[in-house]
Amino acid sequence: MPEKQHGARAGAATVLAFDYGLRQIGVAVGNSLLATSQPLCVLQARDGIPDWGQIAALVAEWQPGLIVVGDPLNMDGTVSPLALRARKFARRLHGRLGLPVEMSDERLTSYAAKSAQREQGHRGDYRAAPVDSYAAELILQTWLAEQANN
Repeated sequence: MPEKQHGARAGAATVLAFDYGLRQIGVAVGNSLLATSQPLCVLQARDGIPDWGQIAALVAEWQPGLIVVGDPLNMDGTVSPLALRARKFARRLHGRLGLPVEMSDERLTSYAAKSAQREQGHRGDYRAAPVDSYAAELILQTWLAEQANN
């Protein structure tokens, strides 16, 4: 996987972001030039393996110039077992799609997404109404903010 580069790449105005999980993978889309983002969908995964056809369809629809994957580090910044799997997922995205992929620290994004949903009145079961796409949007917003500061 390519090393992280600073600043949004030319041609990478559309960015897809993924919140990797073993059962579900949240997806968001954004524009690096306008610094906008929105949640898209939640993909089902089996032991962390997505339906690659669904990912290919999202890429064909949105034509991103860059993909961002959340890096689920431990709170102390060390690499968690899930972070190793998320990084492998990122390498597979790069290998399958030929697009640049960057990792973005995602500590507390799922917690923040659930908190935001509760504030908006969501009281249901998160399995029935998952927040993974909102977590992906928070990952993307973090990445966009980092680009603005570089």
